[in-house]
Amino acid sequence: MVGPSWVGVTRQTILAIEAGKYAPSLPLAFRIAKAFDVGVEDVFQYHNGVEPS
Repeated sequence: MVGPSWVGVTRQTILAIEAGKYAPSLPLAFRIAKAFDVGVEDVFQYHNGVEPS
C-alpha cells in the first residue's frame, strides 16, 4: 500500500492535497506520481489558476 511515508510527507499533508487546501511542490508531485507508477498529469490537473467546480 502506498502511504505518506513513501513520498516523505505526513498524512496531514496528503489529506490537505486531497482536499485542495495545499498545492504540492513539483518535486513532491513527481514523488507522489512515481509512488503510484503513473505520470504526474495522471495525479494532478492544472486548471489555469481557476478552482475546479
